[in-house]
Amino acid sequence: MFRKSRIKIVALIMASLVLFLALTLGVIYVSSRLSADAKNEQMLRRFVERGKEELTVVPDGDRNGEPRGGEPPEGEPPDGSPGRDRRGEPGDDLFGASAFYSVEFDAAGEVLSVDSGRNDSIDGDELVAAAREAAASGKETGRTGRFLFIVENRGDGTFVAFIDSSVTDDSLTTLLRYELIVGGAALVLIFLLSLFLSSRIIKPLEENDKRQKQFVSDAGHELKTPISVISANTEILSRGGDNEWLSNIRYETERMGSLVRDLLRLSRAENAERVSETVDLSRLVEGEELPFETVAFERGITIQAQIKEGVTVDGDPGQLKQLTAILIDNAIRHGTGEKIAISLVADHRSAILRVTNDGEEIPKEIRDRLFERFYRRDEARGEDDSFGLGLAIAKAIAEAHRGSIGVGCRDGKVEFTVTLPLSHGKK
Repeated sequence: MFRKSRIKIVALIMASLVLFLALTLGVIYVSSRLSADAKNEQMLRRFVERGKEELTVVPDGDRNGEPRGGEPPEGEPPDGSPGRDRRGEPGDDLFGASAFYSVEFDAAGEVLSVDSGRNDSIDGDELVAAAREAAASGKETGRTGRFLFIVENRGDGTFVAFIDSSVTDDSLTTLLRYELIVGGAALVLIFLLSLFLSSRIIKPLEENDKRQKQFVSDAGHELKTPISVISANTEILSRGGDNEWLSNIRYETERMGSLVRDLLRLSRAENAERVSETVDLSRLVEGEELPFETVAFERGITIQAQIKEGVTVDGDPGQLKQLTAILIDNAIRHGTGEKIAISLVADHRSAILRVTNDGEEIPKEIRDRLFERFYRRDEARGEDDSFGLGLAIAKAIAEAHRGSIGVGCRDGKVEFTVTLPLSHGKK
């Protein structure tokens, strides 16, 4: 029980951390992307403004960005000389280091000029295709492939400017990769640390629970002998004539004996090594249901059983019989109607046993406590001689068989459901 709780807690912590890491990385990446795009767009607008005055128009077909006649335009220094470049001012490192390109169309859509920024790796045809796509998008700014673009409609045509964002994209991708590596390593360390700390924290609780279960087992065995002696002596004394005192002693002795038997059953269900064999659960439930028909008949109750044939599970047949008997007995004791329904079906990889009886709806806060040891509540359990151990034993048996047990209420019905894994090879 504690180990399962430990695993659930660690899993919950890790799931929360993974979600937090994913959200954090997502926010960092998106904000960095938006910031980089905003800065690139700002520089691209500056390039467009300067291009209105400085961009040299080249003849159609000249894709190298050289001015007509191979000479630099008036006022622009020769290539390689210091001074103002068409992509920036001296000292404006970020602007000057960025790669800007442009394409200009006339009113008929014919290419007037292509500026590849003297970059031999940029194909003029690629720029023209990207410019046509940008112009056709109807957007003033946007992205096409690795380029950010600005489209400016002029009276005599369209001017499309680009900035190559591949360097920025690669930097952001590298940043995200390193964040994932560091974050993943941190998660692994936190996971290992959580396992270590949780094992240290839960160890005293496991030891305490083990000592409690051992005490219950030892006390049950120790009480068996005096109870048997008291019962035998009471029987001998009653031969000389019965009276109310002897009747009370006999009654309480029987109750004590029943309590000890339940304690020992609970101890065996929780501590004993489970005998695992293939059990025909269909035949087992049918066999346990038959003896209760007489008991139910005496109370004016009819048992209706719908049991699918051939449902098998791996487990201890003795404990599974006890589990089935506890649920049927519980339904007979606390049912308020005239019918009890028992059903057994195979669903995917699980065998599902349901025992349903008429009864008032059990409040949610009580349902959560029904399977606790010694828990009794008149509204939920009725007034009887039980000690509140039956459902605790049923839960221990179900969990020992890697299954679960629960209770639900609807339409005036109370339904206990046990789910057990089907035997290997069964689906």
